[in-house]
Amino acid sequence: MLSASRLIRITPNLMHGPDVLEVQEKLASLGYNPGALDGVYTEVTHQALRRFQEFRGLKIDGLVGPDTWKELNQNHPSFLPGKKIRSSAQSGSPKIHVHVDTRILTFTSNGNITTYPVAVGKPSTPSPVGEWTIVYKSVNPGGPFGARWMRLSVPWGSYGIHGTNNPNSIGKAVSHGCIRLYNENVIALYDLVWVGTPVSITGTVRKIRNLRKGFHGEDVREVQQMLFDLGYYPYAIDGYYGNKTRLAVIRFQRANGLTPDGIAGKKTLKALQIAHDLSTDDTDP
Repeated sequence: MLSASRLIRITPNLMHGPDVLEVQEKLASLGYNPGALDGVYTEVTHQALRRFQEFRGLKIDGLVGPDTWKELNQNHPSFLPGKKIRSSAQSGSPKIHVHVDTRILTFTSNGNITTYPVAVGKPSTPSPVGEWTIVYKSVNPGGPFGARWMRLSVPWGSYGIHGTNNPNSIGKAVSHGCIRLYNENVIALYDLVWVGTPVSITGTVRKIRNLRKGFHGEDVREVQQMLFDLGYYPYAIDGYYGNKTRLAVIRFQRANGLTPDGIAGKKTLKALQIAHDLSTDDTDP
């Protein structure tokens, strides 16, 4: 699937967090006046984002998804202003490694190694495998972000290493791609790293397939589950892309202005994930 960490949008209980603050700061720097820089996604911020999307030729929906994140990050430095950057190139400097398959974060510094259990992205919204750096840090972001937030330099979304208000999720693949730790562990880690610390995320990288009739697999099962939740597929979730699944995809495509070819390719998968997040009111990072 395609993901941009959580989908920022207007919700009955207004979304808030360091990712919303980042959107506001970037809109403000570009002259779009998102209102108070308070990390709350209000109607003022929503309208500012729509003006930005219109100017950049994006879909004007007020949703901060992967395309909007890429545009917001396009003309900004990798490191956010006001933060001292320290090099981690020398031997012994702090390094973080996250293995998404074992769900273990390993912190290495001056020959000392500490490991922490983590939660990682679920299959439909995976954690971003690659080589990144910490570009921003904040204390007590609250809510689902827990006690600490450390933003990674991923250009297509706001992914971070953070705490949680759901400790039962640790050790599972349940997030929108972020790396969650127990609050006591993220507090300890936060004090040992700085902006510029390298973060390596490794593990199984799932290829995004253009799903069509005759395919089998866990990715087919995920599509069926989302179609089921959205009311397009009232059948058994069996992981087989048969005619019933194809027709359900066509119904979804027609309802969302997509080419009704019955193939779940990248555009359909992205639209399906967004529709599912909106329908289930999923706002966790």
